[in-house]
Amino acid sequence: MPPAPSRTSLHDTVVDRLGRAIVSGEHAPGTVLRADLLEETFGTSRSVVREAARVLEAMGLIATRRRVGITVQPRDAWQVFDPRIIRWRLDGTEEDRAEQLRSLNQLRAGIEPIAAGLAAHHATPEQAATLVGAVMEMARWAKAQDLEAYLEADVVFHTTLLRASGNEMLAALDGVVAEVLAGRTHHDLMPVDPNPEAIRLHGDVAQSIQSGEAEGATRAMQEIIDEAAAAVAAVVGS
Repeated sequence: MPPAPSRTSLHDTVVDRLGRAIVSGEHAPGTVLRADLLEETFGTSRSVVREAARVLEAMGLIATRRRVGITVQPRDAWQVFDPRIIRWRLDGTEEDRAEQLRSLNQLRAGIEPIAAGLAAHHATPEQAATLVGAVMEMARWAKAQDLEAYLEADVVFHTTLLRASGNEMLAALDGVVAEVLAGRTHHDLMPVDPNPEAIRLHGDVAQSIQSGEAEGATRAMQEIIDEAAAAVAAVVGS
């Protein structure tokens, strides 16, 4: 007999399923969700539903009020930087995915070139080495056509870059950028053969940071963002 699901796994399941339903529009803003019906729907206890509701309320997806219940909130109340909301939106309809990707690419254009320039001044030797190593891994896995391994190396590169900026606000966006990269791979928005030019540009960023050349790091990172935006636009439209 398989082990019974843990309280944590039940809680995570309710958060994921209800969160996705809200983000997809299945539960429209203003909808009042009854706790007893949620218990029945998810086959779980009132306490698990209550815990999940607290998480979703912190994400801005719902509001809980005594004598009112659980009310679905409009999009402008959502914590849109939460990686889970980003993931759910990317997993939605093609229109929602395209809108989210455009918004995220615009965000990346505003932060990653700046982070690259700052990293040229603030990166530690260990961080600079990690960037170089990540590029080598990207080249390795691109040749092997292993997109999951390529994604892992790409995430290491970009999250290290943000942390190497020395700016805690930029570093805090590492989860957002990781979801963008994962979304491209998991929704078939990456070519089976990753663009060699993109890998070369990552190498240029790493080399410029290692050499302390802020201008070159900024320029190469902007080119990476432009290449990624063009690649996505070619698939989902501008």
